[in-house]
Formats: sequence, structure tokens, C-alpha cells
Amino acid sequence: MNRILLVDDDNLLTELLTEYLSAEGLEVHSVADGEAGVKEILSDQYDVVVLDSMMPKMNGLDVLKNVRVQNKVPVIMLTAKGDDIDRIIGLEMGADDYVPKPCQPRELLARINAILRRTQQINEPNGSPNCIAASGVTLYPSKRQATIDDEPLELTSTEFNLLEVLMRHAGQVVSKDTLSLEALDRKLAKFDRSIDVHISSIRHKLGNPGLIQTVRGLGYLFVKN
Repeated sequence: MNRILLVDDDNLLTELLTEYLSAEGLEVHSVADGEAGVKEILSDQYDVVVLDSMMPKMNGLDVLKNVRVQNKVPVIMLTAKGDDIDRIIGLEMGADDYVPKPCQPRELLARINAILRRTQQINEPNGSPNCIAASGVTLYPSKRQATIDDEPLELTSTEFNLLEVLMRHAGQVVSKDTLSLEALDRKLAKFDRSIDVHISSIRHKLGNPGLIQTVRGLGYLFVKN
């Protein structure tokens, strides 16, 4: 059974989400402040963390900052509706996705399931290679590991998904719609900048921004050398 951690000080919301997600077959645990959230996340007991951006003792962005250097568990941020700054900062700091508050349990469940489907693949799909390599970057999808010039490349779950899609189509332009469907397992929403932010982070980690080119009006291209 997949384990979900809710880090939110809104007791009514956490009770609602716990009841809904539990009924869908997920094991749910919740804590009500950021400090407790850090402790729970670093216990390595959870498959997905749902993290509120505003909480007592330590806000969600500080929680993310504290845990990301040690832990790569997928994190979905809960942000105030229309608060684009928190969303962008959260994505830049390593959040995998976000859901605006007030939170709809069905939408949150869909985002959780999308992440679980992508991160818990033990075996490669039929006909898929054990590794994908181009331009000094190598991905091992079944292990969820990546290297660049034989050095470990630390990626979040969503960053790995996006880079995998781009590298499977190396030398070809991949639209944002395709990236959203194949990497995030959902349709691209209007004004959604999450892919752009994730791509920017991947470029930074690669140390060579030119490996992923922006093709204006079309999408992104991973350069195949």
C-alpha cells in the first residue's frame, strides 16, 4: 500500500483528504507543522508528500529547502489560488507538482496517482532499452538513476520524467503538450508554467544549458551529439 504524508495545519482539510485518499486505497499520515513535516519526510517512509506552502513553525518552502538535499521523495505543493510566485519558487526548489487551494480531493488524487505510476515502475515497458544515452547524459529508467559524463545527476522525480521524454526523442522537438502528457500524465493547463520551470532546473543541473534548446512556439529539443 502506498503511503502518503500530508503536511498541513488545516485540520478540516487534512481530515477530509485523509478520509478520501484512504477510501481510495492509500495509507495516509498527517502532521500539522513544518518542523514535524521535515522529521517525517526524512524518515523515508512515504511515497508522496503533500505539502502546504503556509504553516506555523516552518513554511512549506523552508521544509522543501531542508529536505531536498537529503531526500528525493516526490512532493506536491498546496498553494493559494493565484499565488504564482509560491508555485514557481516551489518548483525551482524541487517540488514535483502543485495543486491550488481550496484543494479538490479528486484532483489531488489524480496528481498523486500520476506520480506513483511514473515513479514505481519496476520493469521497463516491452521493447524499452535498459538505458538511454545521448550527449554524455545517461538515464537508467528502471532504476530511476541518471549520470552526466559518468557523474551522478541528482534529479527530482518530475525532472527525471521530463528529461527521459526529451532524450527518448533526442534530436526532435517535443511540444509542451506532449511533455505534460508523457512526463506529468496530465493535459497541459492554460498558463501552466511548471514545465518551463522544471526545464530551467534541469538545464542548471546538466551544467550545459545548450543541451536543451527552446524552439519558440513549438517546444523543447534535446541536442543529440
